Amino acid sequence: MTTEAKVALVTGASRGLGAVIARRLAGDGWTVAVNYRSDHDGAERVADGIRAAGGRAEAFAADVTDEESTRALAEAVAGRLGPVGALVLNATGPQPEVPIENLTWQDHLDQLTFFVKSPTLLVRAFLPGWKERGGGRVIQIGSDVVDRALPRMSAYIAAKAAQQALTRSWARELGPHGVTVNLVAPGWIPVERHAGLEVDEYLSEVPLGRMGTPGDIAGAVCFLASDAAAFITGERVTVNGGHT
Repeated sequence: MTTEAKVALVTGASRGLGAVIARRLAGDGWTVAVNYRSDHDGAERVADGIRAAGGRAEAFAADVTDEESTRALAEAVAGRLGPVGALVLNATGPQPEVPIENLTWQDHLDQLTFFVKSPTLLVRAFLPGWKERGGGRVIQIGSDVVDRALPRMSAYIAAKAAQQALTRSWARELGPHGVTVNLVAPGWIPVERHAGLEVDEYLSEVPLGRMGTPGDIAGAVCFLASDAAAFITGERVTVNGGHT
């Protein structure tokens, strides 16, 4: 990837991990497209904060699970900010616990929509430009839940495992075009939606003795987006303090 392609698109970036990743990328000199589906005010706050700190960012509304919406997003970002060099696939949805006796095919499809369909749509949207310019970065946000194999989470785990498999396959397929594809697998990183949940039992199992922070994840993402990671592809970087 050439150093000229310093535009990054972060999906699901109006709050939580996505917001912190967007800010950290901006701090590293990236122009950031802050994607959101419905939280307009949150996305604008993230973009405003980046601009106030001297960076460049704009908010873009799009449902990244919808083909037409994703195509329009790619065109809008390229038109307003320039060619996208890094794609951070962070958008997610509800992750309900479902015991197997209640598990339906729709439960599986709900998870696959975010972690297989959406990445496929987004990579397809940006791939022609990457081929033309000779490179790009795809960074998926996965989960260490694939290793933890939690009960009643099988639909989510299956989709996250599929996401890891996409990372490895796409890395081999897109490598000849200079595109790297990697995945960051966080442990439990408490963000806004986890407010009120008890962390003591989980924390007791983390060798490094603390909960992870969104900044820990953002640091790994920024490394994989940087020139320092130009020869790394097809990898899963687990960021969980040694929990697994």
